[in-house]
Amino acid sequence: MGLRDDLDRYREVGEERRQDLAEFIQYGDLGGSRPDSVRVPVKIIDLPGFEYDRRDAGGVGQGDGDTPQPGQPVGEPQPGDEDGDPGEDGGDHEYYEMDPEEFAQELDERLGLDLEPKGKRVVEETEGDYTDVSRTGPNSTLDFERMFKQGLKRKLAMDFDRDYVREALRVDGMGPEGVFRWARERHLPVSHAWLDDEYGKLGAAERSRWASIDEMEANVEETRTAARIRSEGIDHVPFRREDERYRYPEVVEEQEKNVVVVNIRDVSGSMRERKRELVERTFTPLDWYLTGKYDRAEFVYIAHDAEAWRVEREEFFGIRSGGGTKISSAYELAGAVLDEEYPWSDWNRYVFAAGDSENSSNDTEERVIPLMEGIPANLHAYVETQPSGNAINATHAEEVERHFGEAANVAVAYVNGADDVVAAIETILNTEDEDNE
Repeated sequence: MGLRDDLDRYREVGEERRQDLAEFIQYGDLGGSRPDSVRVPVKIIDLPGFEYDRRDAGGVGQGDGDTPQPGQPVGEPQPGDEDGDPGEDGGDHEYYEMDPEEFAQELDERLGLDLEPKGKRVVEETEGDYTDVSRTGPNSTLDFERMFKQGLKRKLAMDFDRDYVREALRVDGMGPEGVFRWARERHLPVSHAWLDDEYGKLGAAERSRWASIDEMEANVEETRTAARIRSEGIDHVPFRREDERYRYPEVVEEQEKNVVVVNIRDVSGSMRERKRELVERTFTPLDWYLTGKYDRAEFVYIAHDAEAWRVEREEFFGIRSGGGTKISSAYELAGAVLDEEYPWSDWNRYVFAAGDSENSSNDTEERVIPLMEGIPANLHAYVETQPSGNAINATHAEEVERHFGEAANVAVAYVNGADDVVAAIETILNTEDEDNE
C-alpha cells in the first residue's frame, strides 16, 4: 500500500466521520452550501507526513569538497520542483458534498420520514404495454388467444352428451316434447329441432326400448363434457364476430413532480439577529429537502412588516425593517403569486411562514386564518422563533394552532433555540396529508 492509498483511505475515513446531519442543521455553517450542493463539514483526521528537525544538531557523514563534514548541518529544505504553493490543493477532504436528493434521503432516514412526492401536471403521454382492447383494429393486433377462449367457453356451455339424450328418445311414450322438458330440468342445452330430427331417425321398435326414464337412467351412464374432451379432443371451436378484440397500447401519462415553496418571514423591528438565524436554520434544510424530493422545485420569498413584498433569496434572511407587523399582508401576496404563477392543478404547494408570533390586533383571527384556508396547499406551516421565551403579545402561533387543531395540512412549530430546529423540521414534514390533492 503506497502513500497515495494511505491518503485515499484517510479521506474515506474522514467522510465517514462527517458532522452528524442533525448537528450540522442545528449548529453548522449553512451559508457554505448552495441550493444544489450541501456541504457538510468533515471531522478532520491529521494526515501523516514528514517534518524536518530545524534544531542545529550534528550528524554523521563523509565525502569530499562540498559534501557535508561530520557534524555539519545539512541546511534548510529546498522548494520542490512542482509549481504551486504547498497545500494549494489539499482542502478537498474538509467537506462532504451531497446533492439535495441525497440530503433528503438521509434526512428521511434520520427522522423516519416517508414523504412521497405527488405528480401534478402531465408532461408526456407514452405508449405502454398492449393491455387494452377495442372492437376494431388491424388484423396484426387481433387478440386470437382471447377470441379462442371466448369460443371455447361457448362450446363448453353448448356441449352435452348426445348419445345419452338419444337414449332418452328411446323411452316409451316420451317423444321429443317429453325429452325436451327432461333435458331442460337437467340443464342440458339441447334444442327442440335437434330432438325432432333425431327422433325421426329412430324406427318404431327403437322408440320403446325403455319402459321409463328411470329405467334408462339406471342403465345408461352420462359422459360429462370434461371427460369426453379428454378422451375425444375438440374437433372445432365456434368463433363469432363479436368475439373479435384488437389489442392496443395502454396510454401511460408521465406526470412531472413540481413543487413551489413560499417562504414568508417577519422582518419587523422585533425580529433581531438571533431570531433571524433560527428562521434560516429551519427554512434552509426544508428547501434542500423539497428540492431533493421533487423533479422541479421553485421558491418564492416574501418579507413583511406591516406590508409585504417579494425578495430574492440572497436578501431574505438578512433583511430587517423598523415597521410594525401585519402577517396577513404576506398571505395576501402569497395567494396572488400562487394563483397567477403556480396553479394548484399543476403545482404542489408548500407555504412556510416564520416570525416571533407578534401580530397586529385581531389580524390572525380575522385575516390570516381565512387566507390560509383559502390557499390550497400540500402544507401550511408557521414557525415561531422566540429565543428568550414567549412575549406577552406573541400569540399568533397559538391562535393558528388552536384554530386548526389536528388538521392534516397545517403545522405549527416552536423554535426557542438551535436544539429545537430538527424537531421543528420533523413536526412540519410529518404533518403533510398524504391524500391531500
